[in-house]
Amino acid sequence: MKPRLRRLVADYQRIQKDFAEHAYIRLREAEGNPPERYVFQLSLAGLVPDGEAGHCPGTEHTVEAFLSKDYPRRPPICRMLSPVFHPNISPQKICIGDHWSADQSLAHLVIRIGEMICFQSYNIKSPLNAVAAAWAEMNAHQLPLFSGDLMPRSDI
Repeated sequence: MKPRLRRLVADYQRIQKDFAEHAYIRLREAEGNPPERYVFQLSLAGLVPDGEAGHCPGTEHTVEAFLSKDYPRRPPICRMLSPVFHPNISPQKICIGDHWSADQSLAHLVIRIGEMICFQSYNIKSPLNAVAAAWAEMNAHQLPLFSGDLMPRSDI
């Protein structure tokens, strides 16, 4: 079996194990054999755009992850399928920064995205959403919106 194919199989097995009974994250869709496209449902306190008024609380967030032909050398292409108000998330892209390495699992990346949604993790110095960055800077005392541990029980 080729290394990329082995990696895709390993990622899928880890996702099934880690998110089968996760309190906040679940796998909604997986396409391909082995999967190269995933959709995750994250049930976490976050913020969603609210027209021109700014934002409001939201607890249901949908994330898509696509594994390109260069995966795992290149990070997954991740985007929100539901709107989120966050400095490092735009409608087209989730900025996972320079933190990707080929040995990181897809499951771990999904946990990191969850940490972003609930403002456990954010970067206001290089935002995709300047309005959300300004809000986060002014409201840092209210963050994170959720402080629980998102790691799967098997990793704790």
